[in-house]
Amino acid sequence: SSGDIFFLNEKSQKMTASRKVVVALSKVDGDDPIIHTATVSAPTNIACIKYWGKANKHYNTPINSSLSLTLDQSDLRAVTTATASPSFDSDRLWLNGQEVDSACTSKRFRACVDGVVALATDKVDSSSGKILVSKDDWKKMHVHIASYNTFPTAAGLASSAAGYAALVAALVELYGAKESYPGEFTAIARQGSGSACRSLYGGFVAWRQGGEKEDWSDSIAEQVADESHWPEMRAVILVVSDAKKETSSTDGMSTSVATSELLAFRAKEIVSKRMKTIEEAIKAKDFEAFGKVTMMDSNQFHATCLDTYPPIFYMNDVSRSIIQMVHKYNSWAGGIRAAYTFDAGPNAVLYTLEEYVVELLALVLKYYPEVGEDKVNNVNLKNEALEFQLNPSLIECVEQSSRIHETGDVKMVYCTKGGTGPQVLDAVSSVIDFKIE
Repeated sequence: SSGDIFFLNEKSQKMTASRKVVVALSKVDGDDPIIHTATVSAPTNIACIKYWGKANKHYNTPINSSLSLTLDQSDLRAVTTATASPSFDSDRLWLNGQEVDSACTSKRFRACVDGVVALATDKVDSSSGKILVSKDDWKKMHVHIASYNTFPTAAGLASSAAGYAALVAALVELYGAKESYPGEFTAIARQGSGSACRSLYGGFVAWRQGGEKEDWSDSIAEQVADESHWPEMRAVILVVSDAKKETSSTDGMSTSVATSELLAFRAKEIVSKRMKTIEEAIKAKDFEAFGKVTMMDSNQFHATCLDTYPPIFYMNDVSRSIIQMVHKYNSWAGGIRAAYTFDAGPNAVLYTLEEYVVELLALVLKYYPEVGEDKVNNVNLKNEALEFQLNPSLIECVEQSSRIHETGDVKMVYCTKGGTGPQVLDAVSSVIDFKIE
């Protein structure tokens, strides 16, 4: 599907050099060509209330509202450089160092580029006040865009959300674009990838279903609470598989909408109540309520996948064993200390609070042993967890339904937290180098 242009494998991500794209350009009448450039990074987000199913395919709008936490960009982010020049003779896109030939004619890519350039403003010299590029001139220029991301893509870690959010944010910066109504940039990002609209803000973000307006311009993201509101919140991400999933989200949603009566009931009767519950829990910093509704919504999302005909299986046996472990842990604790959620893939995201993160990681590393030295992104936290003495009664409780898994069943663990929306980066971070010949 055209939505998968930001879904790539990780082969080229090990070496920073391979992320850089070198583009040859000719001089113009003996002078270097004029190139306008902007580079931004954008985060991924993990939904607590799930988006599954499109109401309108043309506008890429949802059959229900959703809510997510934007994650810190230290480990998981997309970095995108957007450039425009009168010297470019076509639009071009590179992902993780490789050019994507069909991308620039893809409906989603065009919706983002054309949507932002329509909101461009004049670029003015700050000292002289002279107009360097008029807003109409922007529309005549082609763009060259290069992007990379730092995590396994298309394995259920919201890579397209970070990719399209970075694309829109870089274009906004390049063109000096201004919204004509609040949330307009999120409405543009949503046409690239639905969940990308939520990655344009930090903290907890709701994507409002919309639909009152004919053009769906009310289907936008809104920040519920910023990244400083609940600083104790943590996320432990267990990468169960970094392979590309068998059923893409776009295909899966389409089949679910067509065949699952449970999905229709969920959208109509359940989600609005859960949105209210979780927004109140976030504002009150009530982890018990937050955790319960998050887990229930994840379970129901995967139930709708099973109710789809033919059924879709995103979770696997390792995923299900993580669910059992979390429930045993919470049962032993006498309250919710960890809350799992699974997107359209087998990888688990475990929400917890700062005070329990070492204990939770110790539990994870006991039952899902490490492969090599660099399985956990945070070495200090890993060492704390390996030294942590788990309560024998907790081990006894967990072992009623869990066993120590094969080394490699969990391939990577990211310990992270909530974070900011897109960040503008300096020229040194540019993903494109122009070689003037």
